[in-house]
Amino acid sequence: MSEADNQATSILLPSAGVAVYSRDKGTAEAAQAIKKDWRFARVGIDVYDGDIETAISTYQEYSSPDLVIVQTDTVDSSFTDRLGALAGNCSEGTSAIVIGPKNDVYLYRQMIEMGVSDYLVRPVATDILAEVIAKAIIKKVGVAGSSLVAFVGAKGGVGTTVIAQSLAWAVSKTLGQKTVLLDGSGGWSTLSVGMGFEPTTTLSEAVKAAERRDEDSIARMLFKASDQLSVLASGGDGMLYETVTSAQYEKLLDMLMVKYPNVFVDLSASAPGLKNAVLARANEVVLVATPTLPSLRLARSLLNEIKEIRGGKNEGVDMILNMKGMAPANEVAKADIESAMEFKPAAVVPFDPKMFVGCESEGRKLIDDKAGNALVHNVLLPVLKRVLSADLSAAHVSEEQPKGGIGSLLTKITRKS
Repeated sequence: MSEADNQATSILLPSAGVAVYSRDKGTAEAAQAIKKDWRFARVGIDVYDGDIETAISTYQEYSSPDLVIVQTDTVDSSFTDRLGALAGNCSEGTSAIVIGPKNDVYLYRQMIEMGVSDYLVRPVATDILAEVIAKAIIKKVGVAGSSLVAFVGAKGGVGTTVIAQSLAWAVSKTLGQKTVLLDGSGGWSTLSVGMGFEPTTTLSEAVKAAERRDEDSIARMLFKASDQLSVLASGGDGMLYETVTSAQYEKLLDMLMVKYPNVFVDLSASAPGLKNAVLARANEVVLVATPTLPSLRLARSLLNEIKEIRGGKNEGVDMILNMKGMAPANEVAKADIESAMEFKPAAVVPFDPKMFVGCESEGRKLIDDKAGNALVHNVLLPVLKRVLSADLSAAHVSEEQPKGGIGSLLTKITRKS
């Protein structure tokens, strides 16, 4: 798989069911080993000692899962006929992967043209099988190519929301990439102030629409900040009441990631459960902290927890040190921060209350301010370079001249639900 494919599948995968039919011990062991992969925590993988005939008879009586993998020793016309029979018994929306006996480019192309998600040759290594399954699951739920970016603060008042908004504007306006911005904090959201809209919905209403898969209602809940940037116009929730569960929120994310290549979530005042779910699933986590001791201690603890829920790795996690120079006598030096935390900040943002607070309070975009524009593009935007499908050199903006906007046999098996 390409580097882009690997990045796209380096997330906690959504809930899905996978059935593997194989009489080969190596394939069965590889499939069983995938269950230990942190990305598959919510994916049910069942391995059966059988073949395509076993699968066909099974789905004559039971509903098929999201993905069916069948291994075969023959790939002649009789097998393709049986693939048609399998398709006839599977539920609409089921995907299929075939594991065959030989490496044949013509055969591979034939299988793909028939609607099979992928064709593998045995023996199949565990990591290859895991990536192919992850890719198929993501493709099925419609999030292939989409990036989920989560913004979280080490503590309140570190500027997480302003940074999330500023990067949403930069990605949508300068790079011209379709982006949607959400806030997970319910009635505590301040997005309406910074983005210039009146709250017209609640998180509760939004997740209920997502559960119904009501795209029209979701569309009406989005404030169109520009041609490329939309914002969920939430904030009408009660401040002292429970909002939504993490499972409900993820259904909303699933719907939005079908439509938007970039989904930004401000988690700064969200409930712990919701933070946990989004941080585990995000392609990129941006942790915002200030260079003061209380903030850094919390940032270190939060980094450790994020690492734990992301499978023991901090890949795709970056820290922004904000408001440097606010209290010079009480700030920790950058070199000491790196040494104590064993984590290098991806960006350092100087303290400029007139620029930041002024933009937030007046509903102005930071990129419309000359100095703010240069800071966003030269300091903040490179933090997201790993997940952005664009050459950031085209987005470089100098301080002198700010600039803006840059049929198939198995149709039934592969069709999205």
